[in-house]
Amino acid sequence: MSVTVFRNASVFDGFRHRGSVGDVVVSAGRIVAVGEGDAPVGASVVDVDGGLLLPGFTDAHVHPVQGGLERLACDLSGLPFERDAYLRHIADYAFAHPDLEWIQGGGWAMAAFPGGLPTAADLDRAVPGRAVALANRDHHGMWVSSRALELAGITAATSDPADGHVERDADGTPTGVLHEGAMALLSDVLPAVDDDEMYAGLLEGQRHLHSLGITSWQDAIVGAYAGMRDVGPTYARAAARGDLVSAVVGALWWERDRGAEQIADLVARRGDWSVGRFAPTAVKVMQDGVAENGTAALVEPYLDRCGHATSNTGLSFVDPQALRGHVRELDRLGFQVHVHGLGDRGVREALDAFEGTDPTRRHHIAHLQLVHPDDVGRFGELGVAANIQALWACLDDQMTDLTIPFLGEERAARQYPFGDLHRAGARLVAGSDWPVSTPDPLAAIHTAVHRTAYDEPAPAGTEPFLPEQALDLETAFAAYTSGSAWVNHRNDAGRIAGGAVADLVVLDRDPFETPGEIGAARVRSTWIDGECVFEA
Repeated sequence: MSVTVFRNASVFDGFRHRGSVGDVVVSAGRIVAVGEGDAPVGASVVDVDGGLLLPGFTDAHVHPVQGGLERLACDLSGLPFERDAYLRHIADYAFAHPDLEWIQGGGWAMAAFPGGLPTAADLDRAVPGRAVALANRDHHGMWVSSRALELAGITAATSDPADGHVERDADGTPTGVLHEGAMALLSDVLPAVDDDEMYAGLLEGQRHLHSLGITSWQDAIVGAYAGMRDVGPTYARAAARGDLVSAVVGALWWERDRGAEQIADLVARRGDWSVGRFAPTAVKVMQDGVAENGTAALVEPYLDRCGHATSNTGLSFVDPQALRGHVRELDRLGFQVHVHGLGDRGVREALDAFEGTDPTRRHHIAHLQLVHPDDVGRFGELGVAANIQALWACLDDQMTDLTIPFLGEERAARQYPFGDLHRAGARLVAGSDWPVSTPDPLAAIHTAVHRTAYDEPAPAGTEPFLPEQALDLETAFAAYTSGSAWVNHRNDAGRIAGGAVADLVVLDRDPFETPGEIGAARVRSTWIDGECVFEA
């Protein structure tokens, strides 16, 4: 039986920073001793050399197959937030792939374009005559070329779907961006991603997450959405073959154009796809959209650029009254419910739906850009976890240009209220929403603590964004370790203690010693069940 000893480590145990505690001993996939006695003869020794040893990160809201596919396609996510940088990369990618019928990928930022809106005309100049479809980094919009619009039959006469819209000029002609449900207008013409490509995307996504110290996760959309194939069969295949190394909870997609009749399908899929390390035991409801395109559901209307109230209060994708019934039935059937709630009305509708449900299901609401002050305390009262994407809580160009002017001073001053939620007793869990933003937990923790971005591709400024909502370092690390492991019902993970699963991360430094440079820390090695799955 192999034994591994982690020596000379500073330790964060999932809840608090304990500093130097002596050896941490791992055997048969479990932690068997912390700071006790001598290492067994013949044990393998890992010298942490003063770095931090902590439980593996759990990403509570991520899309690894999409992220992996984008890394293998035209990936814009690591570029500066600049129009010309994007167009150069797209042109270079197209030149290198002359046989592709469609150029696909994504990761562009709205802040790179006037009003957040790129144009088909730009793509037509960069890639003449070719079909291009590139999801933006929040995956709530698609940048398309004129050829793509033509192939899909999207014209001035095309009606907007109920859950989205086509960006148009004054004459009604589509200009190159499809918002929300309008992305589905491409579904009949986009080349299908085959089974092997999906599988490659999952394995690349898993590899990348391991390199960042992420040992388990919750996939936040297991279903067909915005032209993407259902990832459920891919996970089940990988789990059956033993290629899925991480423990994964799948959140089955709630189809918003259907009602309660789909619940029987969800139960069947949960049974069919529960294989090995994959547990599709959650249901994902996208209750609203995003603030940047005016689809996040707000209690009060959005403002126009002059500061006047408009008639737009965003979209509730599921009728709030119907949502209550759906959530109660899912809760009764043993599902965890995972809600996308970004605007204050969307969050309130989700909380209302969770009234009277079983807190042992560990229901959670993700994103939480705006939470009405009257609703902050309800998370703790209802036992609903606050699933935070901390990296977004900074004063970047997208916040300055595309969000704050349309929310107004009062609402803009209460965005991403992580500190208030924590003080009010909410249980915090954390995720990245990759490929919306980087899956690097250290970058997110840096922003949670400092309310500034550490190393974004675009300048985000050095002014802390609403610093009163910052979290202390222990709380931020706990959200990404013990908190997210808890929400995934992994009661024996997310901590360093005797008997816990040996999912561990070794960092090259101890961020508790240099908290100003949390984002500079790097992963030296990642361990799952006591086996090394990544080494720098």
